[in-house]
Amino acid sequence: QVQLVESGGGLVQAGGSLRLSCAASGRTFSSYAMGWFRQAPGKEREFVAAISWSGGSTYYADSVKGRFTISRDNAKNTVYLQMNSLKPEDTAVYYCAAGSNGVAAADYWGQGTQVIVSS
Repeated sequence: QVQLVESGGGLVQAGGSLRLSCAASGRTFSSYAMGWFRQAPGKEREFVAAISWSGGSTYYADSVKGRFTISRDNAKNTVYLQMNSLKPEDTAVYYCAAGSNGVAAADYWGQGTQVIVSS
């Protein structure tokens, strides 16, 4: 069992930066691929970024490529999402996910953290 707790969301002006964190419980964190998804009001949840269990491979949605960076610290059981050059369309609830076989069919989800980007 893995529990995920996100933090770091908030209100920021367009062009600003935020760093989201996702702290995981459990001793098997390093065996999971981790990812970030987001859901804007009235829209479907969408993929944002993912990172392999070792951190050696990362993947990004086209909409965030070059602006967001996903990373992980397996010693701290934490995955991060550094978000730069934020745009109003990045406004959403951001969810952390853990998957034993990738994040497309995640095994565990966090409760979400709200990000609001003002124009």
